Amino acid sequence: MKKIYIMKKISSILILFLLCVSCASPKVVNVIGSNDSTLNCKELSSEIAKANRYADEAQAALKIGTPHNIAAMIFFFPSYGVTMANVDIARTAANNRTLHLTKLKEKKNC
Repeated sequence: MKKIYIMKKISSILILFLLCVSCASPKVVNVIGSNDSTLNCKELSSEIAKANRYADEAQAALKIGTPHNIAAMIFFFPSYGVTMANVDIARTAANNRTLHLTKLKEKKNC
């Protein structure tokens, strides 16, 4: 009987953790891609634009009025906190990726 209670408690904590993590948005990009050094100037510009879009999405996720954030605050408040923490990480990663790609463009004289 006690084992069942412990298993239920562990399962509940695990599910709660997964809900918190799965609700986190926006996407966090890798700063350095595996094939960054092989990209040509046009592809580097495209990747920079993509990284800037990710940074913009992260900034937009800060707005309280988005449907995702409203639902998080109403139904599961801890996920809102995880999203807010994730926004800073995502924005920093996107900005660092842009900086990394810009340095690569300068090395290639683009």
